[in-house]
Amino acid sequence: MKHTPSILAAVTLALGLSPLAWGQVDLGLSGVLQQNTASNPFAAQNMPQVPGADMAAKQPALPAANPAQVKSQDNPLLTQDHLTNQASDVFGAQLFTGAFSQPGATQFNPDYAVTLGDQIQVRLWGAFAFDQVLTVDPRGNIFLPHAGPVQVLGVRNQDLEGVVQAAVRRTFRNNVSSYASLAAAQPVRVFVGGNVNRPGLYNGTSMDSILRYLDMAGGVDPERGSYLQVQVKRGQAVRATISLYDFLLDGTMPMVQLADGDVIFVPPHAERVKVGGLVANAKRFEFQGQGQTVAQLMQLAKPLPDATHVRVVRNTGSVRNAEYYPLSQAATVQLMDGDELQFTADKKPGTITVRVEGEHDSAQEYVLPYGTAMGSLLEQIQARPNADMTSLQLFRESVKQRQKEMLATSLHNLEMSLLTARSGSSDEARLRKEEADLSLQWIERAKQVEPLGQVQIAKASQLNSMLLENGDIIRIPRKDDLVLVSGEVLFPNAVAFEGNLTLGDYIERAGGFTQMADNARVVVARRDGSFEQVKANRVFGSTAIEAGDQILVLPKVDKKKRQFWKDMTQIMYQIAVSAKVVFGL
Repeated sequence: MKHTPSILAAVTLALGLSPLAWGQVDLGLSGVLQQNTASNPFAAQNMPQVPGADMAAKQPALPAANPAQVKSQDNPLLTQDHLTNQASDVFGAQLFTGAFSQPGATQFNPDYAVTLGDQIQVRLWGAFAFDQVLTVDPRGNIFLPHAGPVQVLGVRNQDLEGVVQAAVRRTFRNNVSSYASLAAAQPVRVFVGGNVNRPGLYNGTSMDSILRYLDMAGGVDPERGSYLQVQVKRGQAVRATISLYDFLLDGTMPMVQLADGDVIFVPPHAERVKVGGLVANAKRFEFQGQGQTVAQLMQLAKPLPDATHVRVVRNTGSVRNAEYYPLSQAATVQLMDGDELQFTADKKPGTITVRVEGEHDSAQEYVLPYGTAMGSLLEQIQARPNADMTSLQLFRESVKQRQKEMLATSLHNLEMSLLTARSGSSDEARLRKEEADLSLQWIERAKQVEPLGQVQIAKASQLNSMLLENGDIIRIPRKDDLVLVSGEVLFPNAVAFEGNLTLGDYIERAGGFTQMADNARVVVARRDGSFEQVKANRVFGSTAIEAGDQILVLPKVDKKKRQFWKDMTQIMYQIAVSAKVVFGL
């Protein structure tokens, strides 16, 4: 059976290809047919002839894709192991994220000892000219014209030129100059084993660092491997033991010259402790042997300046015991395997900082004793004549955080309701899925809303005795003659305040309601942080509007189409109150 032009055209259009690309489609089909033939030899007897199959059979096979490979434009060698290392809380795991596995130019190492297979660039000029790359032969020599073999095996890189120059001068006493350098180190294959992510045999050069071979092997396994005792073995002998902590903390890494067949071995990790709290490095750390103290661990964890105490939680069988020490005793507290340390600040703040903004002629920043009341601060503020002290505003970071947490909880509950809703039929399930997709998009946008953290204080009877917190912002607003109308109105705008206008009048001056407006849910936000929810029968009634108020017309949620309209309406109301914005669907 042969493909007719009409079939070719139909397939071409179906695949979205131009006619010129049909040859590529044929090559892909032929590869599939060849694979089926290999798995079923009897299928070749009735195999349809595909145009270009002979050409495809002659193409070289492409290497199979590595299932652990992760696409990355910056680093094509990045793997899933590297991504896992990057997200690990083990100190040292971030070393192996693909950066060392990148091939690069050979670096000059003055202590490198020339070995068999190395390539030496030799140049002679003057009375005799010679320029060639010579390979160190199995006897450890390179052969120079007229000078004969020159022994370079074991010669340090920095001494190589002197050895070659001495050999040349024995033959050419005058008028011949020489230059020699290591062009390429010997290609080697190094075994990487032990507690690494991908043990195996890896290609490189004898000058490549230990970090490169470990990185090609996916790095040290964060859960099993040691970062303190990486070994380099040749046969049964351990040539070097390397601590990766020295590289991370001090920037020191010994250059170990590798040979073909060497083994880089990562043993199991030693004792470990987990550190958190007020530290720069909240990680899991490894230590060796008994006698390690909290003071030694602090050199790795880097506690913050305000840390004063450390809580040590220890596992003793099925019981977890907690011990609490000041940092002054850190040198006497010994660590045990599995300890969990939390650095804390166990002291009251001596002073707090409060910022005053708006219409006043006093200082902007106030450093006050801890426990200062609002009245003490207000006595120091000199308000301007146009300041509206009756609408004093307070913005507090702790309140903002609580508002954000409550909003996140409401959104999470709504999200779970959407994802676990049941349907009685396939048609209903399809409608519910479309509804859930739109609602989930709305939830993701709602998560980006930042509450203001405003506290209603202007009408508080105990305002003067209210305690201030560090980071508080007090804003003294200016007397305003505007009313802001926003949300589901045709022309959101600021309207000049007039005492005889009602709520409905202001909405009408903003163009009136849109089709998406829910005139049963109008929020009037006062400048002092208070708010009022206006019902439908009062929108055009006697609701008092004051200068500086903000009218928020919330969008309508169609309860006939949206199963979770009540939850969404409550969240929109919560956003309007905490952030003073209307977040529509």
